[in-house]
Amino acid sequence: MEMGRHILGWLCAMALPVLGQVTNVGTAETNQIRLEWTAMPGNPYRVYATPDLVAPAWTNLTPDGLAFADPRGSYALPMGERKGFCFAVASDYLIVDLSGGPEAANYPVRYTNAPPEEGWGDEYKTAQLVLRRIPGGTFTMGSPVHELGRYEDETQHPVALTKDYYLGVFEVTQKQWERVMGNWPSYFNGIAWREARPVEMVSYDEIRGGGAGTNWPADGNVDEDSFLGRLRTKTGHPFDLPTEAQWERACRAGTSTALNTGHSLTNVDADAHMDAAGRYWFNGGSEYAQAGDDRAGTAKAGSYRANAWGVYDLHGNAWEWCLDGYGAYAAPAVDPQGADSRLARVRRGGGWSTWADRCRSADRDIRAPGYQGSHMGFRLARTLP
Repeated sequence: MEMGRHILGWLCAMALPVLGQVTNVGTAETNQIRLEWTAMPGNPYRVYATPDLVAPAWTNLTPDGLAFADPRGSYALPMGERKGFCFAVASDYLIVDLSGGPEAANYPVRYTNAPPEEGWGDEYKTAQLVLRRIPGGTFTMGSPVHELGRYEDETQHPVALTKDYYLGVFEVTQKQWERVMGNWPSYFNGIAWREARPVEMVSYDEIRGGGAGTNWPADGNVDEDSFLGRLRTKTGHPFDLPTEAQWERACRAGTSTALNTGHSLTNVDADAHMDAAGRYWFNGGSEYAQAGDDRAGTAKAGSYRANAWGVYDLHGNAWEWCLDGYGAYAAPAVDPQGADSRLARVRRGGGWSTWADRCRSADRDIRAPGYQGSHMGFRLARTLP
């Protein structure tokens, strides 16, 4: 189990201290103990319990899941059933059905707790869009001073993310962009190869909008006709770009090395460890052709190994826009939103046209929000309540 999520409190037959988000532990009059939390409507929650936290043996009390029509999540047990510690957790995967295309009135959303037996095939890179739940928690953001390729703006500091969030298993692809926006903006536009490659040549302003979408971190609004505006309208979900902290936590997946494979670099340009992690200049990037196949330039989504949380292409392939404006890190930080700098937005992950050192987990770079490039893409995020 991924711990450190929503440890909700004691379920016991007497008044004991509560932890986290419990708002009502029941009364003798109701003869129940009730856990309450802010839920994501429609998302089936599982409630787990263990007698203790020294040697926890978690039991799923709700194997079919509990879905709620509003944000009031709750679960009740008779007062006599002592369960110890409990937590509630949302589904592991959120999937958006884009198959209706740009003229669809809505995009249905569904949930699952496991990938398909055959894996995430091309359907989930074109007509469907899948996001993985990333557990909130604390981690060390930035790079150690001895890391090869390190820049001075990567100061290590503790970060706490207080909420779980969903992050795209893959970078948004060209077909997924077309299913929402109705066009094909990317440089790598060979018809036989483009659909499952990451969309590029898309700016921060096109993704969020050049009006209301420029206001972050003052607010989270987006323009109605932007990619995110259309997606929000047709799903009812507040999808967005990940913050820089959300991106790095998801990329690292518990690692502290330069790459989320557990390895650090031995060279800043061509590096064998980076060869296994993703597409970059010395691993298929340099032989690119606009109408060529995906053996050069951008790779098909998911061509390299996933990290420990099942997320692909966080090293190389396409640079990824983050929400944040660029600035020095504030330390320590709780749910950081970045600097109030609207002229320079952060991008992460490196790309097909970069050397190995720019693909590190901690590497930071910036571009103007209107910038478009054949190496610039993005992936989606959705923070839970």
